[in-house]
Amino acid sequence: MAADPGAVAAAEAQPSPSPSTTAERQKFAKTRFVVNAGLAAGATYQWIIKPYRAGKFRKGASGRTFALIKAGLAGAFAYNRLKAAVENAKGDPLLSKAVAPLTAGVESLKSLTTKVRKGQAGDGDISSFEDVINNVKSAGQSAGAPVTDQVPSLSQLGG
Repeated sequence: MAADPGAVAAAEAQPSPSPSTTAERQKFAKTRFVVNAGLAAGATYQWIIKPYRAGKFRKGASGRTFALIKAGLAGAFAYNRLKAAVENAKGDPLLSKAVAPLTAGVESLKSLTTKVRKGQAGDGDISSFEDVINNVKSAGQSAGAPVTDQVPSLSQLGG
């Protein structure tokens, strides 16, 4: 069966999808970085650092189990958002240079989340979370993308 010459010409005239230009990919990289890093920072402070300093993770503390569950969810959420922020940073030349050295620190949070959830986190572990968040905030600041804490809701933490 022969192809209709008109249909072939029409198909060839259709522009094929082209990859995004560099400018299009970078358009919202800083904004997305700021939002993701801000959510990670807010979750870390609200549900890990603050309760830890208040003694909520100590054995026998009132509400310890619920605080540990929230901290575990917050840790996983923060890890996820920080990984997204690092990916966003790759879309902006200045941010990518500032954030690239922090990738190892972000990866280290993956194991800390489990320790927090199980109630095995100590001062050093909580400080590690805080240090990674502060380093990401500092990198954003130096690249012209200041990060402010944004506390996500509990429903955002859960999925």
